[in-house]
Amino acid sequence: MFGSPSAAAAPAPESATLVTAGWNNYSCKPSVAHPRPVVLVHGTFANATDNWLVLAPYLVRRGYCVYSLDYGQLPGVPFFNGLGPIDKSAEQLSGFVDKVRSATGSAKVDLVGHSQGGMMPRYYLKFLGGASKVNALIGIAPSSHGTTLSGFTRLLPYFPGIKSLLSDKTPALTDQLVDSPFMRKLNEGGDTVPGVKYTVISTKFDEVVTPWQTQFLSGSNVRNVKLQDLCAVDLSEHVLIGTTDRIAFHEVANALDPANAKRTTCFS
Repeated sequence: MFGSPSAAAAPAPESATLVTAGWNNYSCKPSVAHPRPVVLVHGTFANATDNWLVLAPYLVRRGYCVYSLDYGQLPGVPFFNGLGPIDKSAEQLSGFVDKVRSATGSAKVDLVGHSQGGMMPRYYLKFLGGASKVNALIGIAPSSHGTTLSGFTRLLPYFPGIKSLLSDKTPALTDQLVDSPFMRKLNEGGDTVPGVKYTVISTKFDEVVTPWQTQFLSGSNVRNVKLQDLCAVDLSEHVLIGTTDRIAFHEVANALDPANAKRTTCFS
């Protein structure tokens, strides 16, 4: 749902930040060790740069071709994305995945998303043909089954200036409310689709998507992980788990390459 606490600041131009950091490099060709490109999907109020200033370089250093997109833009609202109708955002993701597949020559990608970015791709997989183009979806604190309006307001200190957006005029917020028509459609008939591997990484200190257990998915192809089972003293909440938490990121790396996974601990 939500992204980086620095998202209120104007991001640096993509040419200066993303390419320099090694991601969104369309000349990158996946290696034998890491044959699928990774697409990063930001959360509500975030953008393709700020949400991934730590995780994207982390994955690039491990040899992945990494890409991130902006989605869910509203007219007249700069920098804050992930606000539009979620079904339309899923269409944007669909087009971006095809762009990445074409550039890299890869049949499938892996998706990693934070908050709304860990939930919205499930609409793409379920209703827009994404299951044939995606190997795995890794959700970090995803709004899998929605949250309450009080959850949204917990993010106000992280994003100065967004209070005016917390209204029924912001479709993504309405879509993410518990038992919204969007949520009912998304989860009707089961949380997952065949052929895609799912990982959910959550923190018991999440103050936005609550109860935090509602982030977990059901299905035979699902692995649900509580951050504190990996490191009991990790205090990351909703924003930090997706933007700076190296323990969570180590678990992301494990989910991307399970054959070579290494035990995740407080010292990972």
